Amino acid sequence: MKTILITGATAGFGEAAARKFVAGGWRAIGTGRRGDRLRQLQQELGDAFLPLEIDMLDRAAVESLARLDAPWGDIDLLLNNAGLAPPTDPLPDTHWDRIERVIDTNVTGLVALTRALLPKLIQRKGQIINLSSVAATYPYKGGAVYAGTKAFVHQFSLDLRSDLAGTGVRVTSVEPGMAETEFTIVRTGGDKEASDKLYADMNPMTSEDLAELFWWLANLPPHLNVNIVELMPVSQSFAGFTITREA
Repeated sequence: MKTILITGATAGFGEAAARKFVAGGWRAIGTGRRGDRLRQLQQELGDAFLPLEIDMLDRAAVESLARLDAPWGDIDLLLNNAGLAPPTDPLPDTHWDRIERVIDTNVTGLVALTRALLPKLIQRKGQIINLSSVAATYPYKGGAVYAGTKAFVHQFSLDLRSDLAGTGVRVTSVEPGMAETEFTIVRTGGDKEASDKLYADMNPMTSEDLAELFWWLANLPPHLNVNIVELMPVSQSFAGFTITREA
């Protein structure tokens, strides 16, 4: 039986991934800040799911995941899914505390956990899936901090794969577009009406769509590495340039 470690398993992509992999016969370790959500998921999934209440900002707690006892410590796949985004305000209007938390979660926490688990992943010829975003490639107003962190994840994934050449470890950057999850509600400060308006009259991706993608990546032949997956709903395409016209 293989083991996946999923950060940000309390909702959205991470929660759906836990369900998908346990249903497929894997063990799943789920981390997150909301212990009650994780315990509810354990009640649903049973003994194949290990809930661990961990904040990605807690370096000691993050690094302790590398010291889990077998069989939970025998990690075959790391899904770096946890992430935050500040409101889509221009940078001068965004409070520094929010900026710092986003960077520490999306970048520092991800790198710390990946580094801590690399010895085991190398030993097991495992796999790393990092959650980036189309925001890493396509600019939008108010996205400087969030998009910057996701651009880091994109490039980190590619360079990490170069570092791991010859080890058998596979690394993929998954870069989704619009998906209707709790993430948007959190980003809008709990304003569900604003979140619903964003997805009105379109067919966005779902958490289950992403879970299917993770499952496909995990079950490819071990000699294949998908470097980057960029996906959007059909309802979403590319924005045009912003033009400032003189009066």
